[in-house]
Amino acid sequence: MLNIAETLYAWCREARPFALATVVDVSGSAPLPPGTALAVSADGDVIGSVSGGCVEAAVYELCRETLESAGAPVLTRFGYSDSDAFAVGLTCGGEIEILVQRLDPAVQPQLTAALAEMAADRPAAVAQIVNGSEELLGGTLYVPAEGPYGGTLGGRREAEAVAVAAQARALLRAGRTGRIEVGGDADTCPERLSVLVHTSARPPRMLIFGAVDFADALSEAGRFLGYRVTVCDARPVFATRARFPHADEVVTDWPHRYLAATEVDSRTAVCVLTHDAKFDIPLLRLALSLPVGYVGAMGSRRTHEQRLELLREAGVPEVDLARLNSPIGLDLGARTPQETAISITAEIIAHANDATGLPLSRRTGPIHAPVSASRKGALADPPKSSTPYAGPVAVDGWLPG
Repeated sequence: MLNIAETLYAWCREARPFALATVVDVSGSAPLPPGTALAVSADGDVIGSVSGGCVEAAVYELCRETLESAGAPVLTRFGYSDSDAFAVGLTCGGEIEILVQRLDPAVQPQLTAALAEMAADRPAAVAQIVNGSEELLGGTLYVPAEGPYGGTLGGRREAEAVAVAAQARALLRAGRTGRIEVGGDADTCPERLSVLVHTSARPPRMLIFGAVDFADALSEAGRFLGYRVTVCDARPVFATRARFPHADEVVTDWPHRYLAATEVDSRTAVCVLTHDAKFDIPLLRLALSLPVGYVGAMGSRRTHEQRLELLREAGVPEVDLARLNSPIGLDLGARTPQETAISITAEIIAHANDATGLPLSRRTGPIHAPVSASRKGALADPPKSSTPYAGPVAVDGWLPG
């Protein structure tokens, strides 16, 4: 749904009914993840995609039928056709399950409220029932970051609505989109439900420390991937907007001091490109103690070994040192700043998805591994640090300012 939120919001403001087809389950090598949607308005306008082209025509017809009949939501599955690769099916070999339902903004105002928040890039979630009783299938709740949820699940279903809203808000706090199971407990939510939670959260952050040429290329690559990019350096002559036009913000401050004061979460990527101990050690000591998703540091293998010794001397435990990706990046033979930026972002992507970083030609099995709700849209959850941040670290008797 997030892929077409702005258009859906425009349709809602115009009170235009529409049919929404949502990918609710994926198996094998399917092209698009759960949550991706296609919509058809009552006027026949179509927006979005559910398969990258394989089954769009068939889904469009299902949407038109649902609009015209005002029927109940329909779950349908598409897979590869062995008898005819050009028949309706996924030629990539995977399978997708799609929920098609009719939505009317006039009678479902919670959808307009949710899409308004999403279109404005404010945190909000839409919980969509994708498996359950006929009465509840397709039911939606709007769950804001704060305040009461909006919408109903039909009939006297307050227990189910409360349980769904609680789970959706938990995913919203983590900035994750995914499918969850709710209920089956007679005391709280009697009916077992499968819920797809569409979460619109702030973009993840990429914090680049060191105003070097590599930082410019990395900021461009990070922004392309959807990160909100910050470049930070203590030297004002280098930390300028003119040198880093692709960054969302350029900060002049001591790296460790800026990191201590700024907001991070489990999706944050920290990239240390300074390879200068007076900056690196206090910064990395702090970064490795925070609940960020990725910490990488640039430098040669010799620099890496020296850095590890200094971090050990500064009291950083081995469990935290194991989180450090250094030398930063995957082995792509990168030499230019642009190639190095690809190497670094490739490692961040692999880390976020628990992937190997190996060429696909050297692997067997499905290309697209299943993504659980606990990992969708976030970097790997880091282990909790055993050492709290205790301020700047002295390096060889010198304390950074």
